[in-house]
Amino acid sequence: MTAPNGPTAGPRAGAARTDRGLCSPESGHGRLESALRAAGRPLLVPYVTGGIGADWTDYLLAYQDGGADAIEVGLPFSDPSLDGATIQQASGRALARGATVETILADLTRVAPRLRVPIVVMTYANLVFRASGFGRRLAAAGVSGLIVPDLPVDELGGLCAELETAGIDLVLLVSPATTPARLAEICARSRGFVYAISVMGTTGERDALADSAGELARRVKAVTDRPVLIGFGVSTPAQAAEAGRVGDGAVVASALMRRVLDGAAPADLRGDVAALRKALEVSAATAHAEVSGHRG
Repeated sequence: MTAPNGPTAGPRAGAARTDRGLCSPESGHGRLESALRAAGRPLLVPYVTGGIGADWTDYLLAYQDGGADAIEVGLPFSDPSLDGATIQQASGRALARGATVETILADLTRVAPRLRVPIVVMTYANLVFRASGFGRRLAAAGVSGLIVPDLPVDELGGLCAELETAGIDLVLLVSPATTPARLAEICARSRGFVYAISVMGTTGERDALADSAGELARRVKAVTDRPVLIGFGVSTPAQAAEAGRVGDGAVVASALMRRVLDGAAPADLRGDVAALRKALEVSAATAHAEVSGHRG
């Protein structure tokens, strides 16, 4: 399945365009975008499924210590249509443990005083619209951003206004199939960063970063100055470094969650994130040296 924010050529049949003027650049930078812009380095956003284990918030602290610029937390859902096998397995394990939106937000509230980096929640529209005040609840738990991959830009409705009031940045997705007009609209409405999915399909580990990632990042950068983070298949330090070269950084999910599912402890994941961080820094330094050398 592909991301509805990206490849759809236009509004769904009968969709009402009631949200014009919201989620726009005029509303300024939220906490997430401000933090990413201030980082001054290639950006790294690792992922963890909320509630996957009793100690799951320890992974947040480990990611932070390893060099994350923000952390994506998945709220497990029974039908994660955009997620591949690894994230589906992680969601299933969390749900089997009894994880809910309420328990995960309560865990985030408890760990929030120890976090120095923004938290971005990823979940599906069913959970977002099931109860009122979702944005307010996220903000109370210390969350700075939200990703809803199955919510098309045409159907944002009043969510943008709700999240803006709560101080939550709504991150939208683009794909290699996103048309130019639609890409420009998504980039204008996205807050925090633009999530560029490198391939058509679901999340999952891959042997190489897709060739389409670079072209997609170039298209996004042509219409916005928001950070462009590449995800879906970024699995190794080398791939993260490449994502940092063609975009502004990487979102890494399945590769890290496979390690968690296989029993890796938070300390192990701190090392994995540190390796991703180092690869991004080395790549950026090399690119800077090459540019300086050409100028000299």
